Amino acid sequence: MTVQRCSDAPGGVALLRLARPEARNALDLAMREALAEHLEAVEADRAVRATVITGDAKAFAAGADLKMIAGASPMDVRRLNLHRLWRRVADHPKPLVAAVNGYAYGAGCELALMCDLIVAGPGSRFALPEIKVGIMPGAGGSQRLVRAVGKHRAMRLLLTGEAIDGPTAERWGLVSQLSGTDEAVLDTALQLAATIAERPPLAASMIKETILEGADLPLDAALALERKSNQLLFDTADQKECMAAFLEKRTPRIRGA
Repeated sequence: MTVQRCSDAPGGVALLRLARPEARNALDLAMREALAEHLEAVEADRAVRATVITGDAKAFAAGADLKMIAGASPMDVRRLNLHRLWRRVADHPKPLVAAVNGYAYGAGCELALMCDLIVAGPGSRFALPEIKVGIMPGAGGSQRLVRAVGKHRAMRLLLTGEAIDGPTAERWGLVSQLSGTDEAVLDTALQLAATIAERPPLAASMIKETILEGADLPLDAALALERKSNQLLFDTADQKECMAAFLEKRTPRIRGA
């Protein structure tokens, strides 16, 4: 099995593990298909409110499996439909947390960038080294990276193919949270996801959608989107319950409605 859904996760959280250790979790077609299928199942599962994607101690994912594409023609690459599988990740409506140990290179870095939050260890390594094999990122790496760290830092990584470590990635704004040790990465990510899972899920989904859609809009349009999203949430049962609980100084009973 190339992607496993693990049972050892807190309530409300799904844990998906990339499991191809013999190839440092390099993403072949089977892995991408399996990840897309798991995310579809998670989306349909109302009990799940946040998902953690992780690899193992040595690698989150060390890139694409070059054996799959090294001799391919442009039409061969197109027929793989990899962009459709990636859309299942990028368009997933629930919060996604990447828990990164070791290598997050190439497609592995792109997968982490598609997640909403990245928790990494001090020994993690991030790179988009496609230039070293004569190509460039093709799953949003160049576009998401520049939005995360700015033009000049993105250019440095993309044009050299060099890697940065976890502490540098955190300073640059690529990583949301750096754990104290590499061993603590998954627990830190699961705790973060569990905190998110305790919040009203409709609000979480609306926040994610508004941030992603508003990021590329003019400010006035983005503010209008935010305002309408805020107003729509006043039609949810969780809004009524949470505000009443706050005023009554009690714990809210969140139903996801």
